[in-house]
Amino acid sequence: MSVKPRKALAEVRPYIPGKPIEELKRELGIKGEIQKLASNENPIGPSPKAIEAIKKELGKTNIYPDNECFYLKKGLMKHLDVGRENLIVGNGSVELIMLTAMAYLSPEDEFIAGNRSFALAKISVKLMGAKFKGIPERDYTHNLDAIKDAITDNTKIIYIDNPANPLGTKIPKEKIGNFICSVPDNIIIILDEAYYEFVEKDQLPDSIKFVKQGKNVLVLRTFAKMYGLAGLRIGYGIASPEIIQTVGKARLPFNVNRFAQAAALAALDDEEHIRRTLKVNKEGKEYLTNAFEEMGISYIPSSTNFITFKIGKDAQKVFMELQKRGIIIRPLANYGMAEFLRVTIGRSEQNKLLVETLKKIV
Repeated sequence: MSVKPRKALAEVRPYIPGKPIEELKRELGIKGEIQKLASNENPIGPSPKAIEAIKKELGKTNIYPDNECFYLKKGLMKHLDVGRENLIVGNGSVELIMLTAMAYLSPEDEFIAGNRSFALAKISVKLMGAKFKGIPERDYTHNLDAIKDAITDNTKIIYIDNPANPLGTKIPKEKIGNFICSVPDNIIIILDEAYYEFVEKDQLPDSIKFVKQGKNVLVLRTFAKMYGLAGLRIGYGIASPEIIQTVGKARLPFNVNRFAQAAALAALDDEEHIRRTLKVNKEGKEYLTNAFEEMGISYIPSSTNFITFKIGKDAQKVFMELQKRGIIIRPLANYGMAEFLRVTIGRSEQNKLLVETLKKIV
């Protein structure tokens, strides 16, 4: 007789990540170069300073990492103007979503998010057996009025990814500020800002200001996108000491490896790498959106390093045809967007190859 899992697990649909290069080569027997534009990774690679920092740590591989991420937190304190007690570091910011759900959600609690928010938020809720309320977006943007109207006495957490993934849209800073001030004090608001560094600074709220004002806000950011450290899995959260301590109780010891800590600290102030990344992203976004318009392909205006575009009922077929030609992008059927595909903005030659291949397929 098999052992039955928890009932809540039956509600979980596993997250399907972008296909790795190695897996596609095995599946299709492709020998040549693969262009992966599916997971919003930094197309110019990691910070050179981060690579050097990792090299210095290689000889300490036999030693457990710093459980408290002391030096990285010290760098973040200076970078963000917050206290050590306001910081928690995770194995990717996605781990912090899961830890927050573990720390706060009971089966009777509600978690509210956009219908097309980052999928791991919903998975975390379902794992805890709590209730997920998905609120339909308006014009591909989170509908804060509808989210507010959905609040009940059982609401424990509200999750807002801003900019949103996979939509790419952002919420104006005035609306976010008004929304946070209107939410009852017994609810935690997770502001997932994984793509924060790609947005013009005057277009997003100073989220850390809400933390300093004593609001129940947990701001999440990552080193995976702008800083090019996706392979090391490292992100961080900023919140009140009470929230940080509570979420920290669910954290496993040594959850962030020593290479990730060293690389993140070095990358944090690599202004040249940040400048190059922003330049490549801006030029690539202009090229791709112009090409989509010329081809009659509609797209969602993006504030990130990816673009979600509508290809129609043949989206899955187009996705598969691109894969056969060695280009990996992301289908969005799991988000209820079967006619859409999402592409990471790549280097110039990658973007051109995508457009040329799309013209042959569509």
